[in-house]
Amino acid sequence: MPDARPPVRRSFWAVARQPRMLAILFLLLLAAAVCGRLGVWQIDRAYERANLAAEQEAAEAAAAAPVELGEVLAPQSPFPGELVGHEVAVTGTYEPDGQLLVAGRSLDGVEGYLVLTPLRVSEDGTHGASWASLSGAPVLPVVRGWVDSATPGAEALAVPAGEVQVHGWLQASESTSRTGEVPPNPGGPPLTQDIASSALANTWDGPIYTAYAVLTSSDPAPVPAEEGGPALLPRPVLDGGTSVDLQNFFYALQWWVFGLFAVALWVRLVRDEMAGGRRTSRRRDRGGGRGHRAGRDDDPIGSGIAGLPSP
Repeated sequence: MPDARPPVRRSFWAVARQPRMLAILFLLLLAAAVCGRLGVWQIDRAYERANLAAEQEAAEAAAAAPVELGEVLAPQSPFPGELVGHEVAVTGTYEPDGQLLVAGRSLDGVEGYLVLTPLRVSEDGTHGASWASLSGAPVLPVVRGWVDSATPGAEALAVPAGEVQVHGWLQASESTSRTGEVPPNPGGPPLTQDIASSALANTWDGPIYTAYAVLTSSDPAPVPAEEGGPALLPRPVLDGGTSVDLQNFFYALQWWVFGLFAVALWVRLVRDEMAGGRRTSRRRDRGGGRGHRAGRDDDPIGSGIAGLPSP
């Protein structure tokens, strides 16, 4: 006789507490945690430009008054990234014989050249203590401005004679990744592609700084651009830095959705396990007295050739 008892229905929590289900839950929660952390990382990226703009604004406010170069940087010492854009004051003498033009630099969308001049430092605020252990007075690369021609006029190349006090904002020395063969420049200074201290050290004598200064003012004053002098460069700013990067923001939402999906997948597995158990019980109940025909244990259902009666 078939068993008339109804199938036992297991509760959600009874199925969920099974070791196999707990192991699956652990793995899916781990995946959800990874997705959540990736989402947080994408949110940080979305606000990164806004944070950088705020930091730059704070740095500009702190650097409103130039500080002596020797107070923040010594020659041949590593350049800390937080000094980018920091305005400094330094005194020295320009060496026009070492002047170079840096090719491939744009100003207001026009491609031209930077006028790069070595400044032999005589005072950096430390009275020479910052280079006392070195081979001599250091040289600071100074970008005096921008010109639109590789053969600028004499006014653009002229430098003040004698000592000059320079104010400028700092920029990290570039790599030599672009340095290569540069064409000769008849009628003008030699050309270079990078402002790289490692390469300039082979051209200019003495110790060198691992940064360069972009001129903002000097005493004596430089020749203004209206009179043929190089055009001063503006301080760099982060365009659009106050807004949120929507692409990274939506990436964060996607990662969080993936994390929720991992948890929802486990709930679905538990429910499928519950439903599978009920179906198995029903099949067992329906098939209890139907395993063989009328007591013929040697004649299983479906024996014989298809379409012909069984023997």
